[in-house]
Amino acid sequence: MNYADAIRQPPKTLTEQEQQLLLKVSGEHHAGFRDHVIYSLALGTGLREHEIVALNIGDIFHDDGRVKRRVQLMVFKRSSSDPRGQEVILPETARYKLEKFYRWKQRLGQNIEADAPVFISRNSNRLSTRQVRHSFSVWQERAGFDRRLSFHALRHTACTNLYRNTKDIRITQRFARHKSIFTTAIYAHPSDEDMLRSVRELFC
Repeated sequence: MNYADAIRQPPKTLTEQEQQLLLKVSGEHHAGFRDHVIYSLALGTGLREHEIVALNIGDIFHDDGRVKRRVQLMVFKRSSSDPRGQEVILPETARYKLEKFYRWKQRLGQNIEADAPVFISRNSNRLSTRQVRHSFSVWQERAGFDRRLSFHALRHTACTNLYRNTKDIRITQRFARHKSIFTTAIYAHPSDEDMLRSVRELFC
């Protein structure tokens, strides 16, 4: 079966250049480390914005500050709910950045108890999805994007990147935590990066 034909509209995704620019500008800015880690986490796991802001210290870190390899989510999309939670595997680059983030939070005197939120606002409250969306818009502008994407585009980008690397729809389905493979089929469409590369090669 041709899974790509199951979904009409391909998802909006970041090109490789946009991914690099976003991570570079947020990583180099003195006030961007928290958001840089959020974007790395989204690109490395496909987590949704409400799943990211719901993370507690104990979900990600061991008591000694080491980063877990497998994270058990208890807050996720309701349509795919499971009382046991859903498991996400953290890539090594994300684990490295999270370890640095933990030490950064320690230096700032932020709460690192197991039930404390991983990502907090300037007022030391749990970061909201509205704040995440606003910050993403700001960083896109600072990175010089010539278009505006929703935060959910990071999840689409992560899933698309995985499919492009593996060409395995079943692995992508598990990564995306989809019940139905027909939902995952959207990532078999040509991505924005595929289109960009194709257009570059046109004779004109």
